[in-house]
Amino acid sequence: MNKVYDTPATALDGLLFDGMTIMSGGFGLSGNPESLIPEIRESGVRDLTVVSNNAGADGFGLWMLLESRQIAKMVSSYVGDNKLFEQQYLSGELQLELTPQGTLAERIRAGGAGIPAFYTKTGAGTVVAKDKPVEVFDGEEYIRETWLRADLAIVKAWRADPSGNLMFRKTARNFNPVMATAGKVTVAEVEEIVAPGDFDADCIHTPGIYVDRIVRSTINEKRIEKLTTRAREHE
Repeated sequence: MNKVYDTPATALDGLLFDGMTIMSGGFGLSGNPESLIPEIRESGVRDLTVVSNNAGADGFGLWMLLESRQIAKMVSSYVGDNKLFEQQYLSGELQLELTPQGTLAERIRAGGAGIPAFYTKTGAGTVVAKDKPVEVFDGEEYIRETWLRADLAIVKAWRADPSGNLMFRKTARNFNPVMATAGKVTVAEVEEIVAPGDFDADCIHTPGIYVDRIVRSTINEKRIEKLTTRAREHE
């Protein structure tokens, strides 16, 4: 089966529909599927539920889908620094399922592993526990969280081979690997496609069995989210 597609648009062909759930990799602005998100916007698909650590920043990443009003609900752990996200949520345009970051990662991992629910102490006794089952283990309260799965997972990797084995570079190895396992279909945009056998098997972060389609990325901005500088000290 050929997993390599010519363009981001063709890599998404036939996968998008109104009301679907999409997982989008990245942490802040690191590891965002920069080339696939604009194609989702261009498709005009609507009423999306998007699972992602965040919703991008002004003019970048998932912000594009917020700006076009294509997202109906976000399942996220971080909403800071995104004024459009804030405005749409406070105005009632956007539903938000705010999830502690570690819990979000584990819910996605559980979805990929076929584990429908698990217990965690994170959020016990807070608003996070509202309407969730609570049980006591060793005298401590734990809340039950459920898995997250998606119709489509879009991820950004550094390298892939034609079989779909993925290697992530540094911080981009964040939510991307677990999301790749939790989508019914996973599309990976990559900076490089290498020949079969070029990978040391021990360096594969996501096995190709989880990846359905691969495409060379057309956008690799790699923006710095918050640039902090200081004056050079002279000796």
